[in-house]
Amino acid sequence: MTETVAAIVAAHRAGTVKPAQTVARSYQRIREHNDPAIFISLRDEADAIAEAERLTDPTLPLYGVPVAVKDNIDVKGLPTTAACPAFSYLPAQDATAVAKLRAAGAIIIGKTNLDQFATGLVGVRSPYGIPKNPVRADLVPGGSSSGSAVAVSAGLVPLSLGTDTAGSGRVPAMLNNIVGLKPSLGLISNAGLVPACRTLDCISVFSLTVDDAVAALAAMAGPDGADPFSRDRPLAPLAAFPAKLTLGIPKAGQLIFFGDHAAEKAYGEACKRWQALGATLVEFDLEPFYETARLLYEGPWVAERYLVIRDLLASSPEAIHPVTREITIAGARPTAADTFAALYRLQALRRVAGRTFAELDAIVLPTAPTIYSTAQVLANPIELNSRLGTYTNFVNLLDLCGLALPSAMRSDGAPFGITLLAPAGRDAKLASIGRVFHADTRLSIGSKALPQPSLAAVPAQAGSDEITIAVVGAHLSGMALNHELTTLDARLLEEAVTAPDYKLYALDTAPPKPGMLRVEAGAGTSIKLELWAMSPAAFGKFVAAIPPPLSIGTVRLADGRQAKGFIVEPAAITGAKDISAYGGWRAFMAEKAKG
Repeated sequence: MTETVAAIVAAHRAGTVKPAQTVARSYQRIREHNDPAIFISLRDEADAIAEAERLTDPTLPLYGVPVAVKDNIDVKGLPTTAACPAFSYLPAQDATAVAKLRAAGAIIIGKTNLDQFATGLVGVRSPYGIPKNPVRADLVPGGSSSGSAVAVSAGLVPLSLGTDTAGSGRVPAMLNNIVGLKPSLGLISNAGLVPACRTLDCISVFSLTVDDAVAALAAMAGPDGADPFSRDRPLAPLAAFPAKLTLGIPKAGQLIFFGDHAAEKAYGEACKRWQALGATLVEFDLEPFYETARLLYEGPWVAERYLVIRDLLASSPEAIHPVTREITIAGARPTAADTFAALYRLQALRRVAGRTFAELDAIVLPTAPTIYSTAQVLANPIELNSRLGTYTNFVNLLDLCGLALPSAMRSDGAPFGITLLAPAGRDAKLASIGRVFHADTRLSIGSKALPQPSLAAVPAQAGSDEITIAVVGAHLSGMALNHELTTLDARLLEEAVTAPDYKLYALDTAPPKPGMLRVEAGAGTSIKLELWAMSPAAFGKFVAAIPPPLSIGTVRLADGRQAKGFIVEPAAITGAKDISAYGGWRAFMAEKAKG
C-alpha cells in the first residue's frame, strides 16, 4: 500500500490507484483507528470522494493526496473551533494555505484537535479529548498540533497542517516519529489562521518524509496580500548534500535534559551521525538563545494571546481550559514600557544570533529535552509543558526556520528527534541536508513500522543566484543555436518534458526553429526539452536577443514544476506544420534528415 505523498501521487498518475480510492481509504482507517480525540470535525466522506473524482490533472503536485488541517485554520464548510466550542464559527472561505493545497490537488479530510487556542506543547488541553500517542500510548501526543501529528503518524493521512508559534510544529513531530517542517515566518500566508501570537505564528507541515513536507511547502509558499505579515521569500529547490557542511552544537554543559540520560545519549549519537555524513561540528554559545526563550512567556508576547480571547475571557471565562486561562490572563498585565523594553532586548539578542549563524550553515539541537506521560503532564501541566519548549521557544522570536527530524527510537520505546535551525530563508537548505540525515537513520516512519522509501535523487538545480530556462528547439544540446547558451556560460541541468498542454510547430525560419504553443490543459502533447541554468545577467542578454515570433513565457513541466522557456506568438503558427506527434524538435529534425 502506498503511504507517502510521493508514492500516492505516483500511484495516482500511473492509474494503479484512483484518488477516490485513496480518500476512501483514509476514512476507513479513521474508523478502524477509532480515536475520536484526533479529529474535531470530519468532512462528509461522499463530498470528499466526489471532489477526488473531479480531479482531472494528474500533473498536480498533490494529486489526490488526503490532508488533515489543524482546527485553528479555516476550511470552508467546516467550523473553526480552536478547540473551544464557545469560540466556534463557520468560515466563509478557505485559509489561503488550504486554498493553495486544494489548487495543488489535495483533498481536505477534516479538522484536527489541538491544545486550546494553540497554547501548549503537550496536546492535553482540549475539551475534545486527548489524542492517544500511537508510538507509545502513555506519552503525551505533543501539542499544540496534537491531532495533526497523530493523524500522520497513525497513517490516517500522509500530510497535515499544524501551526508553530513556540514549537507546536516540532515537539509533536518528535513524539510521533514524523517530520515537522516549521517554515520561515511569512513564507506561508497566515490569512485564515486564528492567531496565537500574530507576530510569531506560522503554519507548519507534518509528514512521513522531508520530501513530502517540501512538496506541501512548495504548494503553499508565496506572498499574500490578505496577510500583512506575509513576506516574499523565494523558495529554493532541494539540492544535493553539500561537500562542506558546518553545523553548530552547544558548548559542553549547556544542554539541558532534566536527567533524561536516554535523550542525552541519543543526541550524542545524532551528532556522531552528522559527522559520519561529513559535517563539521562547531560549538556555539546557547545562553543567548535560552534568554530569548524566556522572553516568550515571561515577557509581553503573552499579551498577543490575551488579545485573541480577551472578549471570551470577559464574557465566558469558564469556556476556556483552566490551564489556558491561567497562562493567557497574564497577558493583561504587561505595560507599554514592558513591551518596548523586551523589544529592545530581543533586537540585541537577534544580533547575537546573527553573529552565531555567520559561520554556520545551521545548528542542531534536540527537538525536546525529554518525554512525559499524559499522567505526568496532567499532574504538573505548566512546568512540564515549559520544559518541552526548552529548544523551541526562541525560534520564531529570532526569525529562524526549522526542521524537526526523527533521530532514534530509544530502548524504552520512546522516539527521540533533533531539529535543524537556521536564519529565515534557508528552508530548502535545511530540507536538503535533513532528508539525508533522516534516510541515514533507517528508522521506520510514523507508528506503523513502515520502512522509509528510497531517497529520491535530487536533480541538478539552478543555484539561488541562477535562473532556469527551458529550451525546446535550435538551442538544444548539439543543435544549431546551442552556442548562444554556452557562450553565456549557461549549464545544462537536465532533460525534461512539458505537461500535455502544448503543440509544437515547425516555423519558416533560418536556421529552422520550432514554436511551442500552449493549449488547453491536457489537450496537447508532452514535448521534450532541456533545462539550462544561467546567471541573471546572462539571462537578460539571452532574452534580449530572441527574435519574434518567439518569446519567453512560463512553461509547465510534467512533474508540476514551472520554468521560464520558449513559447511562440499564436499568430505565427498560421500555415505552420504541426509536428507535435514527434514529441520534440530533435526527433523531428532526425526524421527530416532521413528524407
